[in-house]
Amino acid sequence: MTGADRAGADPAAGLRIIGIDPGLRRTGFGVVEQHPGGRLQYLASGVIVSGDGTLAERLCRIHEGIVSLVAEYRPQVAVCEIVFVNVNARSTLLLGQARGAAIAALASCRLGVHEYSALQIKQSVVGYGRATKDQIRDMMQRMLELPGLPSSDAADALACALTHLQVAPFDERLRAVGASRGRAGFRRR
Repeated sequence: MTGADRAGADPAAGLRIIGIDPGLRRTGFGVVEQHPGGRLQYLASGVIVSGDGTLAERLCRIHEGIVSLVAEYRPQVAVCEIVFVNVNARSTLLLGQARGAAIAALASCRLGVHEYSALQIKQSVVGYGRATKDQIRDMMQRMLELPGLPSSDAADALACALTHLQVAPFDERLRAVGASRGRAGFRRR
């Protein structure tokens, strides 16, 4: 791992989320915590570098790096970006394998894994689905009050985590409305 910046936090203080931006060479990670009242706290971000070696060795490094991060930061929720389907089928397949290694690592740590597309993430944190990498980096610096710009991979991972904080409450309200309608005797015709 490289570029891990940390700030101390009380694990019982709020909802702790790890965001993952999967990549075969560089897998970004970001850990944030939302405290009661909605205050955000940045805890860590950086990149897991898979280095050289066989595909299996590189996927193993991604898996081990994520398991190590989960052990260190003890998040309650995990979020992973959905792979963008590329014109180059081989690149897409390799990226999908890196994403699979990341999700398997999170699942092996008994974390629920939520997934969002790049479009959802950009709309959530920047307000524009075609936002640039620089716009995401700038927004992460502002929203989390970081002293400097995070790397693109780390910023994308932080944006994943923040997207979940915005989208999950809305999804829960929709489920609650659906459940209450079901209990109220609404029937399909």
